Amino acid sequence: MFTNLLIVVAAGLLAPLALGFFPRVRLPAIVLEILLGIAIGPSGLGWAKPDAPVSILALVGLAFLLFLSGLEIDADRLRGRIVTVTALGFAVSFVIAILVGISLRAGGFVKSPLFVAIVLVATSLGVVFPVLKDSHNIDSSLGQLVIAAASIAEFGSIILLSLFFSGKNSTSTVGRLILLGMFGLVVVLVGVAIASAERSMSLSRVLRRLQDTTAQIRVRAAFLLLIGFTALAERVGFETILGAFAAGALVSLLDRDEMTHPQFRLKLEAVGFGVFIPIFFVTSGLRFDLTALIASSSTITRVPLFLLAILLARGLPALVYVPTLGLSRSLIAGVLQATTLPFIVAATQIGLQLGVVSPASAAGLVAAGLLSVVIFPALGLVLLRREHPGTAPHGLPTPVMPVLTAEDRALCRANDVGEAA
Repeated sequence: MFTNLLIVVAAGLLAPLALGFFPRVRLPAIVLEILLGIAIGPSGLGWAKPDAPVSILALVGLAFLLFLSGLEIDADRLRGRIVTVTALGFAVSFVIAILVGISLRAGGFVKSPLFVAIVLVATSLGVVFPVLKDSHNIDSSLGQLVIAAASIAEFGSIILLSLFFSGKNSTSTVGRLILLGMFGLVVVLVGVAIASAERSMSLSRVLRRLQDTTAQIRVRAAFLLLIGFTALAERVGFETILGAFAAGALVSLLDRDEMTHPQFRLKLEAVGFGVFIPIFFVTSGLRFDLTALIASSSTITRVPLFLLAILLARGLPALVYVPTLGLSRSLIAGVLQATTLPFIVAATQIGLQLGVVSPASAAGLVAAGLLSVVIFPALGLVLLRREHPGTAPHGLPTPVMPVLTAEDRALCRANDVGEAA
């Protein structure tokens, strides 16, 4: 019963471990996890298949992936001119994606232009963030704008997919919009209730006392929100990824106090990336229809075509940033925000269930996403280094900033308070 799960978990361990021996290889572990899944799955060696235990844990992994994506949303970055510019960029991106989708359908490559358009407008914030951080651009105008654009793209693509392609919801688009508004209202009310409860001194003391014991009370509460909103989304007819993303975004808004619980997010990431999310990506590889992709030369050509479509849909709208960043840095932003994979994997699985995408096109889109996370972040780093070869904007040596954990920052604040006293 657990043989397939054992093989999947072993593949999830081997992927980052293998990359650890080659630190100069800038390859996200999720790429190797999917490739290993293809190799050991029905399309490859046939060692494993997505049976019930694997499928259930993979579903939890998908929910956790979207939960952590929502957790990365930083409301402080989505303010002022940045949010205006990036929202305009997303609107332009969606229009371009629709035109690309229509062209692909005219060529007989896809069934639904709208579905493909929604798939094309996403950006993998979890892949782009480390690139900006490692290049010391996370706090620059370029970094702030790219992170805001990726956040809006991730949020927007999930909302659009839930609005137009929810298989269990037979109501009209207007009805779905009303249900979506009601779902959002429930999320807001739950957030207000939690924020009000946390103001209770007695409850706060209990939470602080239990958060680092075997109770891990904050982790359990976050998991309750994850499952609760996921169940609610499914109940009203939306895809479960909407509920998971909303739970993560709500936790991000509520968890503003790193002083009293500095390890909270680290624990959530440990649970997600250490247990469930690798199972999801390896299982995605198991389900990858390699036979459909390589059935003919015409299906193989979909991969570079879809990769070009991703670049057009996400890269071209970066020209909107030119008044803010200038042409060269806008091109870098366009390359970085064309990086996408997790949403493509999740969306194509939904599309296959609904019959709005063929197995060949789904495999081609995932393959294009794999190439995007291999090519575009590396290209973005090269362009960043060419623009600032070892110098800061004012000609000074670029400082190597130490990476502080949340616990380090909390300790620094505590020391500052002690010195002030």
